[in-house]
Amino acid sequence: IMWRFLFYSENISVFKDDNTLHGPVFLQEPNSMIFPLDSEEKKVKLSCEVKGNPRPTIGWKLNGTSIDIGMDYRYSVVEGNLLINNPNKTQDTGTYQCVATNPFGTIVSREAKLQFAYLENFKTRTRSTVSVRQGQGMVLLCGPPPHSGELTYAWIFNEYPTFVHQDNRRFVSQETGNLYIAKVEASDVGNYTCVVTNTVTNSRVLGPPTPLILRNDGVMGEYEPKIEVQFPEMVPSAKGTTVKLECFALGNPVPTISWRRADGKQIPRKARRHRSSGLLEIPNFQQEDAGLYECIAENVRGKNVARGQLTFYAQPSWIQKISDAHAAIEESVVWECRASGRPKPSYRWLKDGEPLLPQVEQGSLTITNVSLLDAGMYQCVAENRYGIIFASAELSVIAVSPDFSKTLLKKLTLVKVGGEVIIECKPKASPKPTYSWKKGREILRENERITVLDDGSLRIVNVTKSDAGSYTCVATNHFGTASSTGSLVVKDPTRVMVSPFSMDVTVGESIVLPCQVSHDHSLDIMFTWTFNGHLIDFEKDGDHFERVGGQDSAGDLMIRSIQLKHAGKYVCMVQTSVDKLSAAADLIVRGPPGPPEAVTIDEVTDTTAQLSWRPGADNHSPITMYVVQARTPFSVGWQAVSTVPEIIDGRTFTATVVGLNPWVEYEFRVVAANLIGIGEPSRPSEKRRTEEALPEVTPANVSGGGGSKSELVITWETVPEELQNGGGFGYVVAFRPFGTISWMQTVVASPDAARYVFRNETLPPFSPYEVKVGVYNNKGEGSFSPVTVVYSAEEEPTRPPTTVLARSLSASDVEVSWAPPWENQHKGRIQGYEVRCWRHDEKEENAKRIRTVGNQTSTKVSNLRGNALYHLAVRAYNTAGTGPSSAAVNVTTKKPPPSQPPGNIMWNSSDSKIILNWDQVKALDNESEVRGYKVLYRWNRQSSTSVIETNKTSVELSLPFDEDYIIEIKPISDGGDGSSSEQIRIPKISSKNGRNQDTFHSLTSLLIYM
Repeated sequence: IMWRFLFYSENISVFKDDNTLHGPVFLQEPNSMIFPLDSEEKKVKLSCEVKGNPRPTIGWKLNGTSIDIGMDYRYSVVEGNLLINNPNKTQDTGTYQCVATNPFGTIVSREAKLQFAYLENFKTRTRSTVSVRQGQGMVLLCGPPPHSGELTYAWIFNEYPTFVHQDNRRFVSQETGNLYIAKVEASDVGNYTCVVTNTVTNSRVLGPPTPLILRNDGVMGEYEPKIEVQFPEMVPSAKGTTVKLECFALGNPVPTISWRRADGKQIPRKARRHRSSGLLEIPNFQQEDAGLYECIAENVRGKNVARGQLTFYAQPSWIQKISDAHAAIEESVVWECRASGRPKPSYRWLKDGEPLLPQVEQGSLTITNVSLLDAGMYQCVAENRYGIIFASAELSVIAVSPDFSKTLLKKLTLVKVGGEVIIECKPKASPKPTYSWKKGREILRENERITVLDDGSLRIVNVTKSDAGSYTCVATNHFGTASSTGSLVVKDPTRVMVSPFSMDVTVGESIVLPCQVSHDHSLDIMFTWTFNGHLIDFEKDGDHFERVGGQDSAGDLMIRSIQLKHAGKYVCMVQTSVDKLSAAADLIVRGPPGPPEAVTIDEVTDTTAQLSWRPGADNHSPITMYVVQARTPFSVGWQAVSTVPEIIDGRTFTATVVGLNPWVEYEFRVVAANLIGIGEPSRPSEKRRTEEALPEVTPANVSGGGGSKSELVITWETVPEELQNGGGFGYVVAFRPFGTISWMQTVVASPDAARYVFRNETLPPFSPYEVKVGVYNNKGEGSFSPVTVVYSAEEEPTRPPTTVLARSLSASDVEVSWAPPWENQHKGRIQGYEVRCWRHDEKEENAKRIRTVGNQTSTKVSNLRGNALYHLAVRAYNTAGTGPSSAAVNVTTKKPPPSQPPGNIMWNSSDSKIILNWDQVKALDNESEVRGYKVLYRWNRQSSTSVIETNKTSVELSLPFDEDYIIEIKPISDGGDGSSSEQIRIPKISSKNGRNQDTFHSLTSLLIYM
């Protein structure tokens, strides 16, 4: 057996997979179950799945005794699962465990209880009549038949499906099944049948009916509550379960039920009350829910109390499991398992499924001086009265001779002169071997420089060149001896020749920190830099940091465009395969000051604010000056403000801001400066409003005029809020007839008002008034604006224009003229005239309106319809309105111009001329007759157009030598210009010879579309 364990131990691995040899491990363990006896499937299956290599065999235990599958045909094991055919509650009820075994050992599963659920019929067929007095309390007993499995109860009243409804007067206990009626009423008379249901089998049985009648010897009087249903004095409750407490009392009047905790704590908010508080339900029961609970039944005759202690218990649950262990012979193994639970769990240990003696307390197992016989499967078992749990682990005992095959000595070890080196020697061996060393072929003796460590490694300090050579480690135990050899090479040490030095620089400068060394050139060397303890990433921080030097002995650091954040400690670290050294320097960066701190407004007046602050960092350059800035809701950003003192030096931390506007909310910040530059501003101060003062700014652009009859309209620009100097701001409007002494005044209380209208029927029209507008606020009145002259509203004209005439100019234009009213026959200033024009088939109110300005007495009305009758009327207007209209005059527009453009256009050239010809245009009946033609022409690259009018169908033009001609032709008539021909391009003459040749061109094929 020792060799068997030795063989397996050599193939064991810490990680278990399908290819690794290891002991059994449960993948699935059996669960407790309740099997319905009346189930159609006459078979019980208890599951068990195990892995292991070699594959484990699986057996089963019932109540601690192994089940012999061959002795009972009803039992069979299929893929590890236990099948029980035709289960029998007498023979098969009990506790089952799965047992898994392979050459590495045996483990047993958790316990699974098999129970059988059934419900028998009631034995008795009849029950005695129950006779009670009205008002009396009553209990009907259910007395369920023999059963197994959880039951629920209900009562049928008289006939199915009428069930007793539970309320504050009637209660069915789910603990006993009894029906309780707190106070019997006449409606309760009848037959009562107890219905019992098994929740596992879903079977239901009915008890014999119990008749209930009323006695005829009177009504029961009132009496105090008597608690008939109450929970036990001690109620053990499992963690996470739902606890149900029943409480019900008989009494007259019907008692009310309430709940409380006797320790004064509140009943958990998660608790629910059912059936008129006869049932208290506490879901997800926890430790804090435990305590003394009271049920109080109360009516007018008194009260009664039932008490019970809810105690908390919890099945064991693992806090710390054991895990597989690998130990060499003669070593020690310590396992510790810990579990939570209430009551506190006890522990016992199993080895290969059997109790391990002596048992160890507190879940700790120690195996000293391990031997091959200790190898196997171990289980820690934690249990209390409410449950039991198992944790499994495998102990592998390793017994091998020394083996260097996977842990050879390092082939080449490098060390510097004067340094220290450890050559590791770590063969695989069990038990632990003894070690010896050789240099070359000579046994190595220990001395003050050379030591063999406990783990077999060789340590040499103060290394010299003579220590170089070949070293062999020899390991021996009682299973054999092995050795491994490596070489030690001694190199010259690295030395820093030029170290970085501390520097004092200004923001924006660039510097180089040197780092140059001498070293053994046969060794690779690596330079790294740290900044304030963090490695510099030259790719990420390449904007500022760059490594320079150009040779393997230099690792200089360039810092470009230095910022304040670059101040600190820089360390150059140099590393070869034999040594590591470093050199450091401090960098001081001078820059503009940091932001001042704690800007505070100490005192404000109407135009000043007293400020104080604390200086910020001077960044290694003394602060020379402070500047104060302010911001208001009306300013555009931050603005510099005047202060006393006017120039604030770097040693002054208070200042008075002057020239502020009264009654404006200000916030301030301070900016510091030194010889290097201006720093960042401070955080803004709190917001403070200056005190009120008399208004000083008067309204601008006071004017007015216009309005309706008998009105004087006065307008002005409002004073901006930041210049109102206080709350309660408004305007004082003063006015008087021009040339008089006394002012009339009125107050306009709105700060947003920009207009005042004075109305008086006696106000003469268009009369001059002197006007001024003043201001006031809570502090009093300010000054008035300069006096200006404003005219009262005019009176609209009272007479119409005379001698209105209209004539048609074309199909779309009409000219209308008039004479103004006689000056001595009308009132009201005339500012101009309004002409109204409407077609005969339109309504006058939809007329087109054209206004003239000043003394103009004629105008043209355009965009009219051709050959249509129009009516026109004229009236004068001014700012007060329009006067009466003249009588309407009629005019008919001319017929529309010809719609047909000139056609068949031809041209020929002769000498220096071009002759254009086209066909006569014939006007339609509804069009104006053709009076002639317009020829419009321009050079190709010119925008100005020339026009020739003719009453013929031809025209002569000079030859185009430099550029092409662009030509259009349109007919003209009394109705206006007709439709234009398409644009025609006449090419320039390209040679002088062409001038003496007559050419004729039909433009039918030469039309150019532009």
